[in-house]
Amino acid sequence: MWLLIAFLAVPMIEIGLFIQVGGIIGLWWTLAIVLVTAVAGSFLVRMQGALALAQLRGALGELRDPTEPIAHGALILFAGALLLTPGFFTDTVGILLLIPPVRSAVLRYLAARVRVERFTVGGMPPRREPNRPDVIDGEFHEIDSERPISDRPSGWTRH
Repeated sequence: MWLLIAFLAVPMIEIGLFIQVGGIIGLWWTLAIVLVTAVAGSFLVRMQGALALAQLRGALGELRDPTEPIAHGALILFAGALLLTPGFFTDTVGILLLIPPVRSAVLRYLAARVRVERFTVGGMPPRREPNRPDVIDGEFHEIDSERPISDRPSGWTRH
């Protein structure tokens, strides 16, 4: 139900703001502001996204929990989508989401309302029981297929 309300309310808010702002500053200035916020927003999203990617790489390199950099990256991506959507309300929300303390506050708010039951990464490989009667241990040597085969008999025959 919340999603339906958002799909109805956001366009109505945007239309109302376009009418109000356009009436005050004029059509061309209104369109110029929308265009400038889209360009500036894409630049800011690129900068913030590169920073979030570096933090994710650092977390993975140090074997730390990568959920925070991933969540920041997701909010930055969402902010970019909002900034590319024409409108004053969506641009304001998008710019606010590009501010790291605001993103952290949004993530804390969301984390307080989300409950994770279980989280696993990968799994343990199946254990092989040593000394099973149906398992034959052996060694192998890889034969290079590019090497020419000699006419000598293999070591397996007595010729």
